[in-house]
Parts: sequence; C-alpha cells; structure tokens
Amino acid sequence: MESPCILICSIDDKTGFCFGCGRTRDEIGRWTSYSSEERRTIMASLPARLEGVERKPRRETRRSRMQRERGTG
Repeated sequence: MESPCILICSIDDKTGFCFGCGRTRDEIGRWTSYSSEERRTIMASLPARLEGVERKPRRETRRSRMQRERGTG
C-alpha cells in the first residue's frame, strides 16, 4: 500500500499536520481504510500542506534517534 510516511511522526500544533508527511492524525489513523483514489487525493494535497509546516518537530523523531544510535546522523 502506498504511503507518504517518512518516519517523522510528530504533529505540528499550529497546522495539525504531521511534520514528515503532512497528513492529519485522522488521515494517518484511517489510512488503511481509504480507497486507493482517496489516498491519491490526499497525497496530491500534501506538498502544499507541508509548505505551511515548520520543518523542525518539537521532539526527536524516530528516524533521527535511530540514526543517532547507529552513529550515522
């Protein structure tokens, strides 16, 4: 299943969008129940959403923690 998730899972309080993918909490939670067409429609809107999101999450992300622990980040 296609997904925009990039393992930066933290929601911007100002916009309500995920810092990594741009989806809302509701969209993330319901992602597997959406049809392919619904997922494509949401994915088409994500680049515009991410323009309004601060690029730094308020906490360490899972991806950055994993890189730090491996010594690659």
